[in-house]
Amino acid sequence: MADDYKSILVEGAIRSFIVEDELRSQATLIKLLKEYCPQVKVIGRASSVEEAVTNINKLEPELIFLDIGLPDGDGFNVLENLSYNDFKVIFITAYDKYAIRAFEFSALHYLLKPISHIELQMAVKRFSLLKKEENSSFEEKINILKENIQTDPQKLMLPTVNGFEIIALDEIIRLEASHNYTDCFLLNNKKILVSKPLINFETILNDLNFVRVHNKHLVNLKYVVRYFKGSGGYLKMTDNSEVSVSKSRKNDFLERLNNFARHL
Repeated sequence: MADDYKSILVEGAIRSFIVEDELRSQATLIKLLKEYCPQVKVIGRASSVEEAVTNINKLEPELIFLDIGLPDGDGFNVLENLSYNDFKVIFITAYDKYAIRAFEFSALHYLLKPISHIELQMAVKRFSLLKKEENSSFEEKINILKENIQTDPQKLMLPTVNGFEIIALDEIIRLEASHNYTDCFLLNNKKILVSKPLINFETILNDLNFVRVHNKHLVNLKYVVRYFKGSGGYLKMTDNSEVSVSKSRKNDFLERLNNFARHL
């Protein structure tokens, strides 16, 4: 269903389109936008892939709120079949920790159901940053999302000061906090400065053989060569680096290590 609001939009309004098959969720999002994000004007909405493709091509919105699951396909089918492509996307999804991790790994924006007005406001504020993103970068992110959402996450999209880098999880040896940034140490002596704090990595990697051993360090257990005892102790990694283990994190690290590797 498309609502032609083009003629009544005020200058500076963000033209948006909602793709959501649950009518109650559709209505809730519209209500939240009107109350908390009045600069966002909904110019159309759809509840199926076919309806979304037809009306997005016709109305040409700047911002699409896109539900992943639809009755005749999914959000990816919508994106793949559009001829119009001058827009940005905020995905809408029901809670699933693996799906959420796939979004985090692909550096795409999303809203969890039920939608919080605070999260919605934050997402809309980020729209100005989304507008500066190249379409080629968006396509890469979508490919990473599709790959990670269909299988266990294998690739990670790292935001850097110059754009993004795509790496395989198995390439990461360790991560080290650097103020509000993170140094990512990879195989073959490669290092990437990532414009995200270490806590972001801990949140999405913690159950994937990565463990926080110190306020400054997150390590991949796969590349731990040796543990040296001490108050907290320290680790020797495959790249010959030495990583301190804090006293407060020692027991958690040893437990995780015992579960990861067989021992005598």
